[in-house]
Amino acid sequence: MPNLPDVVLWSIPAFVLLTVVELVSYRIHPDEDAAGYETKDAVTSIGMGLGSLVFDFLWKIPIVAVYTAVYELTPLRVPVLWWTVPLMLLAQDFCYYWQHREHHVIRILWACHVVHHSSRKFNLTTALRQPWTSATSWPFYLPMIALGVHPAAIAFCYSVNLVYQFWIHTERIDKLPRPVEYVFNTPSHHRVHHASQGGYLDRNFGGILIIWDRIFGSWVGEEEKPVFGLTKNINTYNPLRVATHEYAAIARDLRAARSWRERAGRVFRGPGWQPAAPAGQPEAKKAPEPAA
Repeated sequence: MPNLPDVVLWSIPAFVLLTVVELVSYRIHPDEDAAGYETKDAVTSIGMGLGSLVFDFLWKIPIVAVYTAVYELTPLRVPVLWWTVPLMLLAQDFCYYWQHREHHVIRILWACHVVHHSSRKFNLTTALRQPWTSATSWPFYLPMIALGVHPAAIAFCYSVNLVYQFWIHTERIDKLPRPVEYVFNTPSHHRVHHASQGGYLDRNFGGILIIWDRIFGSWVGEEEKPVFGLTKNINTYNPLRVATHEYAAIARDLRAARSWRERAGRVFRGPGWQPAAPAGQPEAKKAPEPAA
């Protein structure tokens, strides 16, 4: 297995430089229509990103153990060659699409991913607002491991995907030429993904490519100006609360649940799911889905 570079580590100087450039651009050319920057929000996003590095390191220990076991059990092997790496990146991006999509429609997974959507701003620091419970993503890449892709190659592809998505968290770039917008995930597509309007909810899940959304019917183009954040915002800059608020909400709902069926729904159904009212009683008013 050839040594693969640590893409995220090598990209940190570019992250810092691009963030500074974006921040300065707002100071030189303010945009009243853009969400822009807010110091507390940016500090929270950066803090969440730094915290995720620590927690991701801890989560990797059991995940690598599982991946290694599956890799050793499969007789298949995919070599890391100049022509296999693009195919692995394509396969990883496909798996990422389904990982991302399921993290929006299954509440216990949303409890992890909601962290990334919790800012009402949309700038390059928003890309750093990462969850501390990302152990929910690993099952989506088991098929690649079972087909003989080395765990280190999965980690490399995932890092490339993550680094690509940094630059699309901005309002300073308008729509790009049509061929680019048709194939790749762009700032315009990702602004839709982070918006909280009803027509934009749960759309544009792609990582590097947007073609998966076009194929599987989850693509929506940017028309009206996005309103960023959640449908029910959390109004806190406390990193611990940002990281855990949806888990706390699930725990409250489980304590109030009247049956095991309802408890299962509170965990595995959509974020806004409500149980049907008992016979003879009016149906409970549905809470808005805390999705974005």
